[in-house]
Amino acid sequence: MKQTKLHKIIHDLESKEFATHAGTDMHAQMAKIKFCDGDFVGPADIISKIKSNMELCEIMGPLSRAEVPLAGYVDGTFLSRRIDRLYVNENAKTVIVLDYKTDIDKKRYYEKYRVQLTEYYKLLKEIFPMFNIKCKILWLNDFTLENVI
Repeated sequence: MKQTKLHKIIHDLESKEFATHAGTDMHAQMAKIKFCDGDFVGPADIISKIKSNMELCEIMGPLSRAEVPLAGYVDGTFLSRRIDRLYVNENAKTVIVLDYKTDIDKKRYYEKYRVQLTEYYKLLKEIFPMFNIKCKILWLNDFTLENVI
């Protein structure tokens, strides 16, 4: 019985380490996506997935930046964060936060992710008080977008 528990613990640790490595690698691949001369540049398999979703094409397009630092106070606490992809459309007065998640089980950490995106929303509302701010998750395992805020 103890050997079975030990094997489960080892398996769980190895799975977590693999998931962390895979997530870090996928985030690095997403950060390489650029929009130059009217088209996307970066890993072809990811660009294909982006181009298959018109909303994602818009968010990842020329009005967005990857790995955007963000800092400020939320509810009296200083926060320093980095947004995976930030889309800002001055003309439409719209800001969209795109947060990449690699989870297969979308519900497992959803509340934690909602809190994270709420922090982004509050920080950005200080910078863009007159803008409509939306926060979305891009689930990288199936490239679906989910509106959170």
